[in-house]
Amino acid sequence: MNDQPPPHRLYRHYSELPYSIRVLFTCVLLVLGLGYLFALLNIYYTYAGRAGGNPLMLSYEDIVVAYSGSGKGSILEGALSGPMSGMLPPDERATILTWVREGAAQSTYDTTIQPIIAKRCLTCHDGSNPHLPTLSNFDGLKKVTALDTGASIATLVRVSHIHLFGLTFIFFIVGLAFTHAYVRPVWFKCAVIAMPFLAIVIDVSSWYLIKLFHPFAWVEIGAGALMAACFGVMWVTTLYQMWFMKPPAAILHRMGGDIPLPV
Repeated sequence: MNDQPPPHRLYRHYSELPYSIRVLFTCVLLVLGLGYLFALLNIYYTYAGRAGGNPLMLSYEDIVVAYSGSGKGSILEGALSGPMSGMLPPDERATILTWVREGAAQSTYDTTIQPIIAKRCLTCHDGSNPHLPTLSNFDGLKKVTALDTGASIATLVRVSHIHLFGLTFIFFIVGLAFTHAYVRPVWFKCAVIAMPFLAIVIDVSSWYLIKLFHPFAWVEIGAGALMAACFGVMWVTTLYQMWFMKPPAAILHRMGGDIPLPV
């Protein structure tokens, strides 16, 4: 027996939508899929190696150091040992690290460090980007020789509102397209739509909580994985059902009027 309830009277399967809407959904999903891929790559390049380990691997320790700091070395040391390690030749990187560990004297800066910074770093750290440390003078460089305590609260607040707005819009668009998919049971479909929004809140909240209790890094990793899984399920299901899957029997029955339902 067919124990599934009939589709809601307002529900429209992809096969019942105009081609213009299906093309719109397809174009948006393809671009968002590419954007999500680059977002995952950005996470990798931003955090991999932050804890001083393998720069090719993203680890739990990297997440902890990114948000709560290493508590051992300076901000500059953490950057040069992690995500910025490939921006300088090993000998120049060693020169800067030695200078920091010996007290970051201005006399050495003028003769040895400033030429390296001017050659290697000022393309990005010249002060034109307010979200990056300014390294164009001694005072600016001195600030990043302070103890690494991770991202500041001001930085987290700035990034939080961007993520909360941006990810909400992304999952609204993907979820809207997914609402036209024929998925049973309906509660599972609703859960896939709703879980990313819960994961967004958990993910952003974890940034602050990691500073207090490091294992919250696992919570952040889990929330990010949940978001990615839901995005993947909705993205694949929508594109597959929209263009490759035959409409289910319940939809064919409604469209044709005299097509019997399976029993």
